[in-house]
Amino acid sequence: MKGSTALNHLKASKINVAIDGPAGAGKSTVARMVAERLGYVYVDTGAMYRAVTLKALREGVPDDERERLTALAEKTDIRLVVHPDGQRVMMDGEDVTEQIRSAEVTSRVSAVAAVPALRSVLVALQRAMAEDKGVVMDGRDIGTNVLPQAEVKVFLTASVRVRAERRWKEIKGKQPGVTLESLMDAIEKRDRSDSERETSPLRRADDAVEIDTSNLHIDEVVDRILALCRTSLGGRAR
Repeated sequence: MKGSTALNHLKASKINVAIDGPAGAGKSTVARMVAERLGYVYVDTGAMYRAVTLKALREGVPDDERERLTALAEKTDIRLVVHPDGQRVMMDGEDVTEQIRSAEVTSRVSAVAAVPALRSVLVALQRAMAEDKGVVMDGRDIGTNVLPQAEVKVFLTASVRVRAERRWKEIKGKQPGVTLESLMDAIEKRDRSDSERETSPLRRADDAVEIDTSNLHIDEVVDRILALCRTSLGGRAR
């Protein structure tokens, strides 16, 4: 099965695609593009944890008050809305797409996302989104925990420097005081935190395909994942 015929078959058949990896590896951009090519729904799980973190910051709930953080997640209405300018993140009816990417949220989200009961709340929501298939979901534990039965699992990675450079290009106009060195330090700390946390740590699923994006153009990464999707569909057809 080749080209547009294969893509049309994927659109009709529907599978779930899990994309994991550390911060700055390009997960969100790649997942969004793969979803667009397949006509699937894109689910940015990181944005969901960031939304809860933003609310915790606004309400003054500290990282160590796990019960309050979980209760906060339970009562927060989080929606990922398709928009002509890209996916928008709605929190209790407010568009917080830009706010959840602030440095303050970034510095706290790993600690908030490490709360087991809070993760259970959001994982249940994420699984419900994928019940009917046709979902491309990215995060840090999608292939290992959220969607372990996903037909295609990918683990994206890149060097710390490359990931820091990508992030710096994104925010240098909005946060001129941020340096490349400080971003590298923050990413290394985030990697340690995500990999060493007790609940659903960052790791590659045993059956995931690892792709190092350090020296690849974004379109090359997308094409590789689409090829994996076509292979998966061919295997199911047999």
